[in-house]
Amino acid sequence: MTTFVALGDSITLGIGDPIRLEDPAGGRATRGWRGWAALLAEGLCDPELHIVAGNGACSADVEREQLPRALELRPDVASVVIGVNDTLRPNFDAARIGAAAAHTIGALRAAGATVLTMRLPDPGRMLGMPRVLARPIATRAHQINAVMDVVAERFGTLHFDAASDEETYDPRMWAVDRLHPSERGHRLIARRFHAMLAETGLPVGTPPGAEPTNPPPTRTMEFAWLATKGTAWVLRRSTDLVPNLMAMAFAEWRAGGPPAPDGSPVTDSELDMAHVPGQVALPAR
Repeated sequence: MTTFVALGDSITLGIGDPIRLEDPAGGRATRGWRGWAALLAEGLCDPELHIVAGNGACSADVEREQLPRALELRPDVASVVIGVNDTLRPNFDAARIGAAAAHTIGALRAAGATVLTMRLPDPGRMLGMPRVLARPIATRAHQINAVMDVVAERFGTLHFDAASDEETYDPRMWAVDRLHPSERGHRLIARRFHAMLAETGLPVGTPPGAEPTNPPPTRTMEFAWLATKGTAWVLRRSTDLVPNLMAMAFAEWRAGGPPAPDGSPVTDSELDMAHVPGQVALPAR
């Protein structure tokens, strides 16, 4: 048996990859989420999947709440995919995020688990933001990737570089909210991790297919989402995400002058001019 425990946030919960859940008692079917972790588990040998991820979780939540549950399950494989929610918090601190990730991943590795981690893609590029908003959030994503690179190298994780994978930025990979992968996007993550596990010699089965098994949402379905659940999402983001982004953009402007007011993606060279720690002090082994 291969025990797979998935830690993280709503991406690991599978949001963006809807499935129909039949009621075993014969009642009305409901809609649930599947996601990349479930798809990857299907490609493992004799899998036992436990998803302990939480919606909206930050790195501190994973360390404090999810890690103890994960260790109790004695995983053979564990995934720690975090960072998106951290980039949107006003108390963002890359060193603190790195310390929480190091403790979480170090504990899982010490328990004998093979650990999967991931570099974040550019959120501004995914959302199609104007540069004035894209630059600060891209800078934070770059900082998280920097600390996660250090942690991944230190503890020997299987580290998927979604930031540099051009397929990541294919619009078909993203759900209508542009923050969560679509079924195709979840399949991409699952396939990348499956290939990495296979390269280590871990017994695996057939990799997940690349093509979705469900039809993509129609424009009518997308409009229906925006008109119902999307409205609530926009209102929540308007009182949370947008003010934070504006504050981040203002701080960037004060620190280094206003970025160009176009919608082109922020380049690595621009990010390198921002304050990105080259090395992060992590807890001793």
